[in-house]
Amino acid sequence: MSDASARVADSTGNWVDTRAPQWARPYLRLSRFDRPIGSWLLLMPCWWSAALASGMAHDVRGLPLTIVLFFIGAFAMRGAGCAWNDITDRDLDDKVERTRSRPLPAGHISVKQALAFLVALALVGCVVLLQFNRFAVMTGIASLLVVAIYPFMKRVTWWPQVFLGLAFSWGALMGFAVTFGRIDVTALVLYAGSIAWVIGYDTIYAHQDAEDDALIGVKSTARLFGAHTHQALILFYGVAVMLIGVALASADARWPAWLGLAAFAAHLAWQIARLRIDDPELCLRLFKSNKHAGLLLFAGFLTDAVTRAQLS
Repeated sequence: MSDASARVADSTGNWVDTRAPQWARPYLRLSRFDRPIGSWLLLMPCWWSAALASGMAHDVRGLPLTIVLFFIGAFAMRGAGCAWNDITDRDLDDKVERTRSRPLPAGHISVKQALAFLVALALVGCVVLLQFNRFAVMTGIASLLVVAIYPFMKRVTWWPQVFLGLAFSWGALMGFAVTFGRIDVTALVLYAGSIAWVIGYDTIYAHQDAEDDALIGVKSTARLFGAHTHQALILFYGVAVMLIGVALASADARWPAWLGLAAFAAHLAWQIARLRIDDPELCLRLFKSNKHAGLLLFAGFLTDAVTRAQLS
């Protein structure tokens, strides 16, 4: 094995580089705990659905615990998903400048060690899931199929971002499963809106690697849209806002939720206006800013839920 303390090219100067024990650094980098934006983006639909469902139920008594459990589960399962992604992509990552210094292609840990850490993180996620009702447990387990196939999609379709959206938006179903023990139309529409959002922000992210992806034959919506990316983002972000609005109407949401949606929409419009696809650093900053977009929407949903519970 090479030096386990060596840094990952696209993630330096973080707490893992400066504070974590050297033996733990490859595992923390493998699970992306050095750059948790992916965990936050996985978490956002979970929090949206939990707050929206609680508002529909006019009962927020269980919401704080659900928010905490979703937070732990999202970070654990995002870490496990990243480990799985890097195990399946280790040969491709070795050919991309931004990813060849990741722990597996760089030889900082072995595949067996990565698999063991994946299992450990999955067990944490399992413990979280078992705190919920049986229907929610089965709904959470069903997501593993999408997570398992996602890393292979970039090899066979120009639309791997759709499969990422299916996986990363699953939390939009989980809040309803936890609160009501079922998935209704409102949840499905929220899920569809979140998928459109994921396709948009991951297209921005994929523009960082578009040149390397072309050389090694990896497909993405960034390569597919190319110079028409701005128009594509207008479409997908617009669909996301529209569908989330339909979900709010279906849930009889009040003005705080709609205000959150307006702030969310404004943030997405700002991203499109700022984007330059030939600037990888800007693409990364805009991608990361989706955490703030998601939190703006969640703030609206949460305020709406608390308001409705107080009025009931």
